[in-house]
Amino acid sequence: MKIYDGHCDVLYKLFMDPTLDYVNASELQVNLEKLNASGTKVQLFAIYVPESVHPDLKFEAALTMVDLFYEKLLSPNPQMKLVANRADIKGLAEQEIGAVLTLEGCDAIGQDLLKLRTLIRLGVRSVGLTWNFGNYCADGAMEERGAGLTKFGRQVVQLLNETGTACDVSHLSERGFWDVLEVSDRVFASHSNSFKICQHPRNLRDDQIKALIERDSVMGITFVPEFLSGKKESASIDDILRHLEHVCALGGENHVGFGSDFDGIDFTVKNLSGNDQYENLWNELQKYYSDIQVRKFLFDNMATKLPLQNG
Repeated sequence: MKIYDGHCDVLYKLFMDPTLDYVNASELQVNLEKLNASGTKVQLFAIYVPESVHPDLKFEAALTMVDLFYEKLLSPNPQMKLVANRADIKGLAEQEIGAVLTLEGCDAIGQDLLKLRTLIRLGVRSVGLTWNFGNYCADGAMEERGAGLTKFGRQVVQLLNETGTACDVSHLSERGFWDVLEVSDRVFASHSNSFKICQHPRNLRDDQIKALIERDSVMGITFVPEFLSGKKESASIDDILRHLEHVCALGGENHVGFGSDFDGIDFTVKNLSGNDQYENLWNELQKYYSDIQVRKFLFDNMATKLPLQNG
């Protein structure tokens, strides 16, 4: 079974501890051995610059993670292949794994479009405007003000449109989400759940999910326990299925996949503590859905709907 995972934070973990071995470090929830064990075919790798980094050093931190992506993930491991567009995915050989470089939050670029252009030229193919809080682009989902896109944020989205770069709405405020849908050509949600099932600010409301479906886009159900069950330290695969089924009930059978957020979470779903345990999710999916539906959820929907360039 092929897997297409819409979000992980391996680069953040490697940035915080460069001694970790991407191939087999047990501290990583996603490493090369685990990707092989799960049958993962495409993995999105986020550049997430932590809040603790001084604003003057955030862009340098982002560049360091780009370097880690190429020097720790790709260069020593020929099995890992850079993915820039959908054609690259179709061209992957049987044992190869596609790696997509993404940016989680535009804090690293400040108010400088040149910095964003640079990251795109270095291989970034998806950009989320915010993390949880506000920045020069917009407010994040946890920002109490709840503002939408700023003038600079609109310039950022226009640049994404011009370069064919996807815009990820997973961390945006609700108002920011709707602003992006008005101006973005390539919008999706890499790792978000249903607010109807779990009332957390990071989750998407039904009208937001329906809007993504109407745009023929995709959202990735994420494995963060707090966004699944409302409990920071406790969630089950059944909780994942509840969110999945709700999205399907809204008409999203062809528009939903998974974005684990592995290596960005301290607490994990029971029996799903790393990428190598995707089989446990697959086994549960098979109890309730057809083989065709399971393939859609695990790979096909992300492969066909996540708005990478066609190549």
